[in-house]
Amino acid sequence: MSTAYTGIKPKLSFWQILNMCFGFFGIQFGWSLQMGNMSAIYEFLGAKPEEIPGLWLAAPMTGLIIQPIIGYLSDRTWNKYLGRRRPYFLIGALLSSAALFFLPNSSAVWMAAGTLWILDSCINISMEPFRAFVADNLNEKQRSFGFAMQSMFIGLASFIAGYLPQKLVEWFHISRDKVNGSIPQNILISFYIGGAVFFIAVMYTIVTSKEYPPSDLNWRNKVQESNKGFGGGVKEIFNSIAAMPKQMQRLALVNFLTWPGLFLMWFYYSTGVASDIFKGDAVLNSNLYTQGLEYANTTSAILNLVTFLFAFTLPFWVSKIGKKYTHTLCLLIGGIGLISVKFIQEPSLLYVAMSMVGIAWASILSMPYSMLAGVIPEDKMGIYMGIFNFFIVLPEIIASLFFGKIMTNFLHNDRLMAVLIGGCLLIIAGIVCALIIKENKTENTIQVAEN
Repeated sequence: MSTAYTGIKPKLSFWQILNMCFGFFGIQFGWSLQMGNMSAIYEFLGAKPEEIPGLWLAAPMTGLIIQPIIGYLSDRTWNKYLGRRRPYFLIGALLSSAALFFLPNSSAVWMAAGTLWILDSCINISMEPFRAFVADNLNEKQRSFGFAMQSMFIGLASFIAGYLPQKLVEWFHISRDKVNGSIPQNILISFYIGGAVFFIAVMYTIVTSKEYPPSDLNWRNKVQESNKGFGGGVKEIFNSIAAMPKQMQRLALVNFLTWPGLFLMWFYYSTGVASDIFKGDAVLNSNLYTQGLEYANTTSAILNLVTFLFAFTLPFWVSKIGKKYTHTLCLLIGGIGLISVKFIQEPSLLYVAMSMVGIAWASILSMPYSMLAGVIPEDKMGIYMGIFNFFIVLPEIIASLFFGKIMTNFLHNDRLMAVLIGGCLLIIAGIVCALIIKENKTENTIQVAEN
């Protein structure tokens, strides 16, 4: 793909699409370790349950700031060796891997929170261009398959990362004891492994994938003439927000309702299982608490295994009922799964509940992007993918700032009640999706890659 590009995108092989998406395996490996363990790390360091949402502000704030900027810059980048998106993959991978090594060595809450801000900023540098990368290189018929492939790698990476702390204890006899009185050793080693996996996977995509050069030979002059400087970039971002296509606005509303439900799960599911079902305490009975945390993480790993497997079936469901109703049905199933967690007393039933959430997660990671890619301009793919992220991070910011007060004043720090509320939000998002999303039936034919 390094030769002149005529603007017509050929059908790519299965292996070409796999190479393009494999870097997401490493990115999600790092995210999953963070999502599955940060609340526990904070509590190990002495944070209280009502403080947890505020300590998670790093992810949404960095996404809100970094992703549209990286999208804007990558739309205007072309390097003859690395192309448009891959320079950002490389920079983000180097910095993220270093942060993953440093974070579990934090000795205080403020240190862990500060390192998380750095880590999430770096991960966003790598992650944001990956969505645009798939849309750049695949034609309309193959995009859904490409985003489904990303979902597969996300599910597989999350499955492995969720099991990793427990398996380090079982297979290599690494201790659950705290290191320097703060972080258990198995979690520490897991983050070290995550840093290495992140870098290797992203480098694999950089080395094995190519990008189309600009089809317009005058593209560089046009970029230089438009929106010069920092102020010009900010203006371009705001102008793009104002000019969002109607379908993007509808999808944004669905996302705005969907993601708070997921954040509440990530905030409180693992610690809720550890404290409410296993009756552990991060300070008074840390070993039992850690066992409960590991059990929750293994059920989350099954969630991600289901995501990996169900993603293979998404093209079939889209061909039968369309993208809109596929997404609607998956959100409803996931919402029921999260609601059921509150009423489960037998821990093994958590596997069933999380499997239902895994079905929703597979769709959330692919269907909105597949529906979005066909309605945004090709030359603004990066910036619009970054702007679309606003409607993921804004609800998390709201939840981080205000849900701690809800936990204290209304839920009495009942973590699993927060998870139930998350399930209700997924169901509402599914209903809204069915009611407002417009769909062209001819878009639902998914062209699978050649072997």
